[in-house]
Amino acid sequence: MPRDTHPLAAEARACRLCAAHLPHGPRPVFQFHPAARILIAGQAPGARVHASGVPFDDPSGERLRDWLGVDRDTFYDPQRFAILPMGFCFPGSGRNGDLPPRPECADTWRRRFMDALPQLELTLTLGQFAMAWHLESGRQALTDVVRDWRRHWPAVVPLPHPSPRNNRWLAANPWFADEVLPALGARVREILSAS
Repeated sequence: MPRDTHPLAAEARACRLCAAHLPHGPRPVFQFHPAARILIAGQAPGARVHASGVPFDDPSGERLRDWLGVDRDTFYDPQRFAILPMGFCFPGSGRNGDLPPRPECADTWRRRFMDALPQLELTLTLGQFAMAWHLESGRQALTDVVRDWRRHWPAVVPLPHPSPRNNRWLAANPWFADEVLPALGARVREILSAS
């Protein structure tokens, strides 16, 4: 995977702001280039991604690439996809899975990275933390935000996290696969073919 060389990316990779709160130490994992047209706004890297240093290098990434209709080479092209989670480092695990992203990360970096993406055409918000920041959805239930996806179309598409932990949600909400995923795939193809 090519390293991003933008000064902002280099600065963020050197960030140690949350070091005292990260049980596995800081390792910012993201993908960025100012030419990117699609932004994937996730939660935070998991343990497997922390170990590899590659965003979505796990079953969640396989499902996400399937949803988008892209292969690994396309997905990991930073001039096509920016991958900027709300927290750049693995926050550790708790009783019910991974801990939430550290809030200091978004407070410090989010606006700066968004301002550095002048060609952005589509933002995919994965999970509640990304939705809260990008859509100002507050405490609105994830299902309600995703069901109302047309409200933000075509600039933003709210998605559940593609984690296998969400298999039950996907089974309970078949409209997502029937309505959202075909439209999402078409929008991604449209953007990629134009670039």
